[in-house]
Amino acid sequence: MTRSYYAPQGGLPGQNEALYEPARFTTSYALIPAVTMTDIVTSNLPGWDKTRAWIIARPMTGFAETFAQLIVEVAPGGGATAPEPDAGAEGVVFVVKGTVTVTIDGTARALSEGGYAFLAPGADWQVANASDAPVTFHWVRKRYEVAPGVDVPESFVSCDAEGTLIEMKDTDGGWATTRFVAPDDLRHDMHVNIVTIRPGNRIPFAETHVMEHGLYVLQGRGRYLLNTDWVDVGPGDFMWLRAFCPQACVAEGDTDFRYLLYKDVNRHPGLTL
Repeated sequence: MTRSYYAPQGGLPGQNEALYEPARFTTSYALIPAVTMTDIVTSNLPGWDKTRAWIIARPMTGFAETFAQLIVEVAPGGGATAPEPDAGAEGVVFVVKGTVTVTIDGTARALSEGGYAFLAPGADWQVANASDAPVTFHWVRKRYEVAPGVDVPESFVSCDAEGTLIEMKDTDGGWATTRFVAPDDLRHDMHVNIVTIRPGNRIPFAETHVMEHGLYVLQGRGRYLLNTDWVDVGPGDFMWLRAFCPQACVAEGDTDFRYLLYKDVNRHPGLTL
């Protein structure tokens, strides 16, 4: 399998360009295309040095309810010694460009493109760019939901190439998911996986279920059903899907269509808003 990982380029489109059409924000889904992730929409983060971030999801009324997702770009010598401001948060770091050093409970690990770190709730962790080039990674954050009689998960480090690729039944390898956590491990209340759909293959039915989704296209192109709309998506595009939003997909072109997928799992549905 050939793997590539799209990272935002920054900059600003020229005055002769009109890139309005792809962006969409609806009550059931949002599409934030790669072309909108320019310099002028980045945010600074307290406690982070030489860093900027594209914040592509955050809990708010009418949008993401369970998670936040940031694309973080750290210049050489930058990073954070206390990156997470919420003591009850868990997280995932997934690297799409360069090499970053993530230190968890005193143990430092260098993560390159495709590198993955699960950060347990309350973990003592730091991040630093000790290289001579910028590094870019996704930082997915969720407030951990404690379940009676269920242990809190531990932090771990992995990578895309080491994840367990599980083929969807009856697809002959046309549709598969790289899992970093076993689906039946009730300690985990979120999954951040990688979905791979081979060229010409598809999700052939409209999935409609309780999980909220965040999808960031790592490589390839696809045609994606979001509620009642079919949209063309490619590297760097981000999709948010509300719970129960119908979704399906057709992989197009001659390259595997791959995306980083967040979803909330393994907990009773709450009875309050």
